[in-house]
Amino acid sequence: MGEWKLLVGLLRAALVGRGGAVLVEGPSGVGKSHLLDVAATAAEGQGVRVVRGSADELTQLIPLAPLTSALERSGCRIRVGENAGIAGPADRRLLMLEQLQEPLETLTAHGPVLLTLDDLQWADPLTLLALRSLTRDLASSPLLWILARTTGGGHDLRLDCLFNTLERDGATRIVLTALDDEAVAEVVTDVLGAAPGPDVLALTGVADANPFMLVDLLDKLKREGVFQISDGHARVIPTRLPPAHAVTRQRLEELSTRTRHLLQVAGVLGRSFSVKDLAEMLGESTGDLLPMLEEAISAGIVESAGHALAFRHDLLWQAVTETLSPAVRRALHGEAGEMLLRRGGSAVPAAAHLIHSAGRGDVSALLTLDRAAREVLRSSPQTAADLATRALELTDPADPGWVGRVATAVDALTAIGRLSEAADLVGPALSRAPSGLAHRLRCGLAYILLLSGRPADAVSEAEGVLGRPDISDDLRGLAEWTVFWGLISLSDLRKGERRATAVLAERERHSDAAAVGALLMLSRCAMVDGRIAESFDHVHEALRIANSGTVEPVQRPYARLMLGHLHRCLCQFEAADLAVQAAQEDIETLGVTVLAAQPALFRARVKLAAGRLDDAAAEAQAGMTIADELGTQGFVRAGLSILAYIEVRRGDMDAAVRHIERHAAEPGEAGMLFGSVLGRWVEAVVAEAQGDRDRAMDILGSTYTDMERQRWTLITAPLAAAWMTRLALAAGKRPYAQTVVDTAEQLAKNNPDYPIFAVAGAHARGLLHADPEALAFVAANHPQRWERASAAEDLGSLLADKSCPIGHERAVRSFDQAHDGYQRIGALRDAARVRARLRELGVRRRHWDQPQRPAFGWDSLTDTERAVAELIARGMTNRQAAARMFLSPHTVSTHLRRIFAKLDIGSRAELTRILTQRSPDLFTDP
Repeated sequence: MGEWKLLVGLLRAALVGRGGAVLVEGPSGVGKSHLLDVAATAAEGQGVRVVRGSADELTQLIPLAPLTSALERSGCRIRVGENAGIAGPADRRLLMLEQLQEPLETLTAHGPVLLTLDDLQWADPLTLLALRSLTRDLASSPLLWILARTTGGGHDLRLDCLFNTLERDGATRIVLTALDDEAVAEVVTDVLGAAPGPDVLALTGVADANPFMLVDLLDKLKREGVFQISDGHARVIPTRLPPAHAVTRQRLEELSTRTRHLLQVAGVLGRSFSVKDLAEMLGESTGDLLPMLEEAISAGIVESAGHALAFRHDLLWQAVTETLSPAVRRALHGEAGEMLLRRGGSAVPAAAHLIHSAGRGDVSALLTLDRAAREVLRSSPQTAADLATRALELTDPADPGWVGRVATAVDALTAIGRLSEAADLVGPALSRAPSGLAHRLRCGLAYILLLSGRPADAVSEAEGVLGRPDISDDLRGLAEWTVFWGLISLSDLRKGERRATAVLAERERHSDAAAVGALLMLSRCAMVDGRIAESFDHVHEALRIANSGTVEPVQRPYARLMLGHLHRCLCQFEAADLAVQAAQEDIETLGVTVLAAQPALFRARVKLAAGRLDDAAAEAQAGMTIADELGTQGFVRAGLSILAYIEVRRGDMDAAVRHIERHAAEPGEAGMLFGSVLGRWVEAVVAEAQGDRDRAMDILGSTYTDMERQRWTLITAPLAAAWMTRLALAAGKRPYAQTVVDTAEQLAKNNPDYPIFAVAGAHARGLLHADPEALAFVAANHPQRWERASAAEDLGSLLADKSCPIGHERAVRSFDQAHDGYQRIGALRDAARVRARLRELGVRRRHWDQPQRPAFGWDSLTDTERAVAELIARGMTNRQAAARMFLSPHTVSTHLRRIFAKLDIGSRAELTRILTQRSPDLFTDP
């Protein structure tokens, strides 16, 4: 069997430290669970630690239930769900995923692990998110995943997306189908112990080549003496045979009436069920149930499953539940839900039953759904959204509880990025909500609009809230903060500055949240005005208040991200990394999941400015992946801008254009600190690289004429000063170039403590006035590697001009410096352009004249990849290595995949062996 050979190969790979993932799917009864059973047995026989779990229809509302129950049964202590000191309504998804990763890393540190999860068609949304994340982040660990799902019950887009994504990432997909004729014959021979004749094979057709039904049918008919076996051959004794599903039903009908009724109630409790729950539902003691349970076990209907019992197969479970009428089934679900509610504790298990039994206007059931939705809102907002929207479907709009259900649904839908649905629910609820709830809904709507890339509407909504006299202090602070951030997004800085000054002038009348918003507004204004030190003062004061005062959780990460943005603009890369790392820690611990993609995107800008194109691309991809996983697609545009710019530098114009086209089609930036400026400038860079200089000038037209916008562009993208000057001169727009130089020199004059402005201004001035000394100064001193190479190229071009008295040799040296600089950072398009200029001077510099990195082997690794390899080989987890190197864990995973491919290895153990041989001192204690 090809599938089994594949699994054997992966198990052997796990023994030497290699991980992997296998996706198993097919209709019910086709043998998926059996394949997992056999794999687990084989793995245990080879000394592989086995962790087994499965999802269930009645646990699909419990976040991470399949994974946490599997790990707990394996003896792992799971901290998932612990708040770790988080106060307030924090979104705990990121923290829960991190807490789940820890025990898996601990398990794999002690040897290879096989983790199987069955019946994923019932998995909760957070489990699917965890699988997408964990299979990637633990790909370098000796962990083999086997994930199985039953198909044929309707499309589950989330599960389809997971399987397709994992397959793209390298997982192997096994699709089990009905047995072919040869396989049917083998099964019959195995069960009957004799070769089947044509009549026996014809008889098996009623099982539709379904393995489970086939074996079940053969066992039953064999017991009934249907087959005659002689001389090693089997034939059928003529008899009237029922269809396959009737065989299963007949099997149930052979049981006693009491046992059939017991199984019907058990079926409502789920594929697996507690004997205690069953006894309580039937109103009998456990002892009274023993005869019926023994009969069901002897008949092969149920079997032991740890501390519970379980139907031996989905088909048997379905056959039992199908004997109940819909009305009876709903009533039993209702009783099961009420039973669980009487026990107290979580409402989620009861909701799993009541969601099947509740009817329109069922007050008790709806209250339970409300409670369950609130319970899982911060750990699995997708589940909360499902519960809340279902409760709304069952609620009459005149019901007093309708507005509260809308509020819960809005919170859940906002958390998972279904912003338009959330906004649509708010409008009808506002007219019916009591004032306090109405204000909260309007504040929520303002935030939704901000995240949707509609800052003007967000400001209008928040100002409407602030105009109400009866608004609470906490909502007032949140609304004021939303106004400030909306004005920042709109670049309506003068209005924001007046408002912020007024708030801080009467500080005692305003909340800490309002003060933080005002300070961030003033920080942005000072930055745009070119008052950099003052901008730092404001953001540091905002952080002081955010760390010690009472503010919304979302404000601390925003303040830290703005600080990181400031440091990045000044080419203070280490300080920028530290600020972004602190923001990421805040986002995770405070549960600000809506900002989860931001640290990676900010890091991408830092790495790009530092000339680390590969790292910048990896971080941009990581940010876009996180945004996609968590439903915050508004942040994807920033990643696309970064990737487009990188591809221009690398020379892949087709890829750059694809990124820009997608950038134009994506929704707004949703509060990005640098999104609009970055996107506009990169779009112009791509146009110029395509040879469309006029279009590039059109894109940046207002940036040349609006001094405030120009100043902001030169601050946020220091290399833009020279680039815009060069573009204007090439387009014959010398006055435009002059405005850029004037702005750059004014920034340098006003900020003598920040040398980046002096060197950026010198580059622009050197281009405008053909000043070789200015260009030589930049080529030697600019903190950005690409800009140093660019200045050297500009100097070479100036020196190569025949009207310039300085010699040919200096021009060649400048071009060589530029070529070497471009080559080192991977700016291949720029390096090719310089080689062409050298050829014009009679000098040939082929791109392979410089020592080239091979495609494979240790020497093929980049500096970052080598650093990652050393940290991982020393036993660090992906997250620990990421924190040490100021990278995203996703990016470390990406680097590890590249390292493994280049070294032709598949495990951390193999990587450690290579490092031990190459650098034994690395593992020597100091």
